[in-house]
Amino acid sequence: MSQATFGDDDLFGEAANEMREDVESSLEEGWAALPAADDVWETDADNVLGVLNGLNSALDVGDAEDHLRDAKKWFTMGQRADAFDDAADLEEEITDLEDAITDIADASEQVSDLTSTIPALKSTLADAGADEADDGDEDAEDEE
Repeated sequence: MSQATFGDDDLFGEAANEMREDVESSLEEGWAALPAADDVWETDADNVLGVLNGLNSALDVGDAEDHLRDAKKWFTMGQRADAFDDAADLEEEITDLEDAITDIADASEQVSDLTSTIPALKSTLADAGADEADDGDEDAEDEE
């Protein structure tokens, strides 16, 4: 069938299918760009700071935000053009991916805060331990 025989409805239907495929493809790529569960859960670090640094690196969403943006862009275009017969599944998956990215970003922010706090806390506790040791030495001298 030549392109000249396609009616407007046929072309619109074809474009709508391609738009849906673009949204679905962007969503798949978005999910694939998220960190793997094992990368977030498992560690080889020797100390807390190493664990936090490894976790912070693992909590990188990569290109997931870009893929989500593409999915939302094509979804919005399709919705406004009334191109989708049923778009509830796409809308739900977009929301799920967006929520996942937000959760990962929030976790990354919390880990970053801990990464900067833990060394200072260790230093404070080490100083407090040194002060206690000094006080213990002074008490021993006073008893002599």
